[in-house]
Amino acid sequence: MDGIKGNRFAVFGRAGIDLFADPVGVKSEDAGTFGADLGGSSANICAGLVKLGSQASLVTSISDDAVGRFCMNRLTHYGVDTSYVRVLGGEYRTSLALYESRTEDFQNVIYRNGAVDFQVTEEDVDRVDYTSFTAVLSAGTVFAAEPSRSATFRALQNARSAGLPVIFDIDYRPYSWPSAEVAADVLSRAGAASDLIVGNDEEFGFMAGGIEKGFAKAQELAGKPGRVVIYKMGEKGAVTLANGQEIETGIYPVDAIKPVGAGDSFMAGLLASIAAGYPLKDAVMRGSACASIVVSKPGCSPAMPTTSELDAFLASHPGPTT
Repeated sequence: MDGIKGNRFAVFGRAGIDLFADPVGVKSEDAGTFGADLGGSSANICAGLVKLGSQASLVTSISDDAVGRFCMNRLTHYGVDTSYVRVLGGEYRTSLALYESRTEDFQNVIYRNGAVDFQVTEEDVDRVDYTSFTAVLSAGTVFAAEPSRSATFRALQNARSAGLPVIFDIDYRPYSWPSAEVAADVLSRAGAASDLIVGNDEEFGFMAGGIEKGFAKAQELAGKPGRVVIYKMGEKGAVTLANGQEIETGIYPVDAIKPVGAGDSFMAGLLASIAAGYPLKDAVMRGSACASIVVSKPGCSPAMPTTSELDAFLASHPGPTT
């Protein structure tokens, strides 16, 4: 975990544009107005990290069009380093998510046709100066297609050669993969190459071939000395598996207005808190608080808390509960 404490993260994965129906509660098909901001799991994590005082660089490709430029502008707005964001022409497109600020009958429409972030190459990841970072992070979606799958495995090897810890957010999105069998095999390989693995019960269960086998899969992965595995269970909290221990933590109840963004905010809060010197259990709880904050506000990147907002939430909010 020493690399995480260095607080300089290279993050592999996608940036996208989020359109969220306005006002809160309205369904997308009934909305007259949509808010727009940065989206995509890895970009959200980067924004969350920087808001919490970390340094983050995104390694990805974006389209050479207005949507790609919008994403680049928002990354810059949040203070994310874009030195390794490659602009790609042609027919590849930056992802778009259209969703709403409501939990009942929630709808999230994802446009991933010809996704430009899948076009990251081994040359792209070899350009990264790994010596300028102290940890690398990858979200699982980058492994769903070539060439980004092979490129990201190459990046993990480069990180290992540079002595950097590898953080893996399983982030399984079925619609991105050619088949469940391919996904289970590739994500398991990525997990085996990682030092800190974060996922929910469904994702570990998927990797294991059945949700009832998910916790055993997490325990198996945590058997490697020095590896930390965080097994999230939604409203039931999380179990952190580290050094032969199983640390159970709860959640901070809030009136959620949407179900998306929690995982990205959890990851940002967890890593920034480890970097700030918090013990692992406390860092997990701060990540959980970040997740609660994000689901209670519109958007994902704009809803990510700053350190002062996180501290104020913790000081005023009852919890955690299981």
